[in-house]
Amino acid sequence: MPIKKNPSNRKSKDRAVAKPRAAAKPKTSPAHAKPSLKTVVIGALADMKALEVKVLDVRGLTDIADFMVIASGTSDRHVRSVAQRVVERTKEAGFRPHGVEGRHDSDWVLIDLSEMIVHVMLPRVREFYGLEKLWDMTAAKRAARA
Repeated sequence: MPIKKNPSNRKSKDRAVAKPRAAAKPKTSPAHAKPSLKTVVIGALADMKALEVKVLDVRGLTDIADFMVIASGTSDRHVRSVAQRVVERTKEAGFRPHGVEGRHDSDWVLIDLSEMIVHVMLPRVREFYGLEKLWDMTAAKRAARA
């Protein structure tokens, strides 16, 4: 049986047919690199307008964490919201919080991120416990202590 030529096939032969492209390799640029935990936490605190954010380097002082972040909120609801945003952002970035304490009272919420501990507190609680005085050791103080 003879094969009939379809006029629509003739037109497609006359046109140049583009060859399928191979899938492009994903480029690894600094913009796509995983952000550091410190960057994620500071960004989350800034997004929620946390007050008086202080990052303390506690390496050499304790084995529980490398950094301690202390921030304040304007009300118990603000403290709770700031802490929740930190947890959400760290999870999105691939860091898993090991624990969150104080969410219900919201005077002081502690987030354990293994290498970093984040404290979000009301200003009166922050002043009462004075964690900055306890953990802030400048290089000169560390040398004098050693």
